[in-house]
Amino acid sequence: MPIRLPDELPAVNFLKEENVFVMTTTRASHQEIRPLKVLILNLMPKKIETENQFLRLLSNTPLQVDIQLLRIDQRESKNTPTEHLNTFYCDFEDIQDQNFDGLIVTGAPLGLVEFDDVLYWQQIEKVIAWAKQHVTSTLFVCWAVQAALKVLYDLPKWTREEKLSGIYQHDTLEPYALLTRGFDGSFYAPHSRYADFPEDLIRQHTDLEILASSQEAGAYLFGSKDKRLAFVTGHPEYDGDTLAQEYWRDLDAGISPQIPCNYFKNDDPNNPPMVSWRSHGHLLFSNWLNYYVYQITPFDLTNMEPTLD
Repeated sequence: MPIRLPDELPAVNFLKEENVFVMTTTRASHQEIRPLKVLILNLMPKKIETENQFLRLLSNTPLQVDIQLLRIDQRESKNTPTEHLNTFYCDFEDIQDQNFDGLIVTGAPLGLVEFDDVLYWQQIEKVIAWAKQHVTSTLFVCWAVQAALKVLYDLPKWTREEKLSGIYQHDTLEPYALLTRGFDGSFYAPHSRYADFPEDLIRQHTDLEILASSQEAGAYLFGSKDKRLAFVTGHPEYDGDTLAQEYWRDLDAGISPQIPCNYFKNDDPNNPPMVSWRSHGHLLFSNWLNYYVYQITPFDLTNMEPTLD
């Protein structure tokens, strides 16, 4: 089954060109199926690009998924047309009384910004607190992981001295866990962050189970035992050329970035990137939708049991 998207969302044609099965809202309305309601809080500057990346991964499932895009930053965007935001995104006030099967909170380029200096930090806190009562399972990605660990566990912000950028090998620590079902013993995933996620910090100060980690990148995948929370510190949603775009952008800006590790063939930026993470990215999102969302969400979302503090 496909993901269900608004008829005019650019991702519809973009994904169809890749032979990804999507269904417009008009067509889906004729099916007698209760789709999963998934809310995406998109914090990335290039919102259309990020939409395409996440929707591609969410499409790899036999479930029908109804997508709602959310924004909490009302400032004018430099990278996304205002018309697009006004047409396809809702404000928190529009959905705060609704329940959702799943919520995805994307990363954001805020690795060197203190939480209190993030202009929409209070809104982030509000959404994470709201999700406890209104969302079956929430998936946090990259910077959103750091934000959620602060809000939910009061963990301090850990920052690396140098930016972590590249494709890193990870070990599957719990191969029989539902979120890593079907994973190889080792796999690759992209990272692009200043945030640091030491395994010891998570083990000692949270009740979360670490499912996969990397010697270079630290804890990669972890979650709560009740499946209500999942955390991914990398970017399995990235396109093959996303890190290359970031590298050339920073180079043009005079930042002198490090060449992303294990990314360009022979570590030469003049060579094309080596894409080695797509299969596990698709499997991760498929597992999350199936085992963390579909298998535990109520058929009637009005009967959702709230999470007790």
